[in-house]
Amino acid sequence: MASLGATAASFPSPAPAPGPGGAEEDDAEEPAETHLCVLWHLGHLGIAYYDTSDSTVHFMPDAPDHESLALLQRVLDEINPRSLVTSAKQDENMTRFLGKLASQEHREHNRPEIIFLPSVDFGLEISKQRLLSGNYSFIPDSVTTTEKILFLSSIIPFDCLLTTLGFTPAPLLIPSQVRALGGLLKFLGRRRIGVELEDYNVSVPILGFKKFVLTHLVSIDQDTYSVLQIFKSESHPSVYKVASGLKEGLSLFGILNRCRSKWGEKLLRLWFTRPTHDLGELNSRLDVIQFFLLPQNLDMAQMLHRLLGHVKNVPLILKRMKLSHTKVSDWQVLYKTVYSALGLRDACRSLPQSIQLFQDIAQEFSDDLHHIASLIGKVVDFEGSLAANRFTVLPNIDPEIDEKKRRLVGLPSFLTEVAQKELENLDSRIPSCSVIYIPLIGFLLSIPRLPSMVEASDFEIEGLDFMFLSEEKLHYRSARTKELDALLGDLHCDIRDQETLLMYQLQCQVLARAAVLTRVLDLASRLDVLLALASAAQDYGYSRPRYSPQLLGVRIQNGRHPLMELCARTFVPNSAECSGDQGKVKVITGPNSSGKSIYLKQVGLITFMALVGSFVPAEEAEIGAVDAIFTRIHSCESISLGLSTFMIDLNQVAKAVNNATEQSLVLIDEFGKGTNTVDGLALLAAVLRYWLALGPTCPHIFVATNFLSLIQLQLLPQGPLVQYLTMETCEDGNDLVFFYRVSDLIRSGKPIKPVKELLKEKQMENCQTLVDTFLKLDLEDPNLDLDIFMSQEVLPAATTIL
Repeated sequence: MASLGATAASFPSPAPAPGPGGAEEDDAEEPAETHLCVLWHLGHLGIAYYDTSDSTVHFMPDAPDHESLALLQRVLDEINPRSLVTSAKQDENMTRFLGKLASQEHREHNRPEIIFLPSVDFGLEISKQRLLSGNYSFIPDSVTTTEKILFLSSIIPFDCLLTTLGFTPAPLLIPSQVRALGGLLKFLGRRRIGVELEDYNVSVPILGFKKFVLTHLVSIDQDTYSVLQIFKSESHPSVYKVASGLKEGLSLFGILNRCRSKWGEKLLRLWFTRPTHDLGELNSRLDVIQFFLLPQNLDMAQMLHRLLGHVKNVPLILKRMKLSHTKVSDWQVLYKTVYSALGLRDACRSLPQSIQLFQDIAQEFSDDLHHIASLIGKVVDFEGSLAANRFTVLPNIDPEIDEKKRRLVGLPSFLTEVAQKELENLDSRIPSCSVIYIPLIGFLLSIPRLPSMVEASDFEIEGLDFMFLSEEKLHYRSARTKELDALLGDLHCDIRDQETLLMYQLQCQVLARAAVLTRVLDLASRLDVLLALASAAQDYGYSRPRYSPQLLGVRIQNGRHPLMELCARTFVPNSAECSGDQGKVKVITGPNSSGKSIYLKQVGLITFMALVGSFVPAEEAEIGAVDAIFTRIHSCESISLGLSTFMIDLNQVAKAVNNATEQSLVLIDEFGKGTNTVDGLALLAAVLRYWLALGPTCPHIFVATNFLSLIQLQLLPQGPLVQYLTMETCEDGNDLVFFYRVSDLIRSGKPIKPVKELLKEKQMENCQTLVDTFLKLDLEDPNLDLDIFMSQEVLPAATTIL
């Protein structure tokens, strides 16, 4: 039996892509789930979760959290776990949090199952032993126990410094993340996630450990994501695809998502849920986008984008290999992925190595990829595998398999000769016979059933062993067929068994290099996202934002709403500046439909795009230190919430009042409309006065309102912190023309006053005329034609009034 090793460097072209039901559709076969384990101990959180989509365990270094467990809530909102595992021994803060989570009836479909395990399952030593004794496919079986410990210790900090020095750590220093990992592994083994139907000795596949951190993140709640239309899920319009889930509607994510791979799309969504003010990370993303926007690099960008289209669901394939469930098409998909990864590596080696992503791809796409591609290309018979619907190998891999296949190919003519010799020894009444081969049964003599053969006893023929009757054919074993069984054996089964053994050897070679394949997916996904953002920036005319840590706020020159500009025939850009101690609270007035809400959302979206490392729809944009974005723009009404619309408005504003800092951006639109005018005006004024009383530590606030009394009655204290803006309009006869442009009328010395068209004399006359006409109308007149009356009297008068 031949063993698999390194082969030649040339790669054959991959076979055609599989049709319906092939590997191209396998990405959506298994719905992804996450299972999270959390420990809360002395003010610190330890969090770990298992993602079934890539069979990877993610863990977060111990992080301090407030008693309200706001950090834990953010993690839950982001990953939406199917299960939440924790210790049965908890303090009152965690108990209160879990009780509140379990009582959220409006999240019934997204509410995680809360599972309590005995506290002993989270012990530090037992957790470390559970981690060290795990069966991980990314660690070769050949490594020693010491090497395995050293390797895992390079990923997971098993001990704190005091333990390393030989001291017993204080309770505060016991790493909660290790205990959370141990509890998670205990839960996975007990529930057997993903291997419920496998033999009990088959463990849950774990293809890697990844660390995730939530530092340098900008806080954005779900209401803000919704009102800014960063994400917008809609039911699929096709009745045949409703069961496949929701599709992305008109949203910022929808217009920027030009990723060619599923994992690129997943990473883009992750970046959107984790906006950051880490300037190093943001500028590294922008450097790649800017490089691909240069005219001389457009062809390179298109070529890389084509290669990324062949990067498929490698974690799913590795999981199937681990469970020995590999499909025929998996080898073709894996080969295309590795082949494309080598193309990405060669291309990135020709690009400037000063850009970190290009350097990482050039260096980390190692020769292990070359080895995997060589093995698959030289061993797997893609066309033969698809035809036979099982794994088959190419010629010249194993001489024994080649010899058996040659025998199998020449078997029909040989069996014809054997059948002729058998016929000579049979009764003359038997007109013909044939020798056939049936896998798992062997060689048989087949003769037609004669009219005289009625009863089972009539089937007996001297010198032959009757086997069975099928389709008027009698099947027997003869001395020659038994000799053939001994000489040739069960060729089909032998070939299948030997090729399966080769497939297992090939799987072991691939799994031993799973780490490089995982890294390929990480870097290729990052490149895919940045190419998608570069493509959108080129098509929509976006520019690179600048980051100024010393700047508190944002400066936007001729900014545009990224969604509205795609829907409107023309779009008027607007600038915004909110920095320093001048004008930190901007009060914006203007008629309905003049663009106030769009302006607020535009400021929020441009800031958000800059904080995920994207180019922005503006001539220039300078983003300072922003730690959070709060909004009160649109209320998400729902009966299941059990709250009125006004109460939802109050909760949204209360969240901003209680959490906004001097580095936060707060967008408020028409707060106070949900109640009577006096109360609404009082609430708005009180909130703004509270923030203004903070002085220079006031958040950056944009308020759009129709409460002109806020200005006319001077309900806000005068000073440099307040700036009054309005949306420019002009009157054209009886019509009001919107310019959709923000104007600082106070600074220019112009008064801000309401447009009172309805109080004009001519409009009052038109109203009175319309009323008089109705009063004179004889509804009992049989000749009255209401259609004529509406078209000749009512509509002209109403048009004049409006």
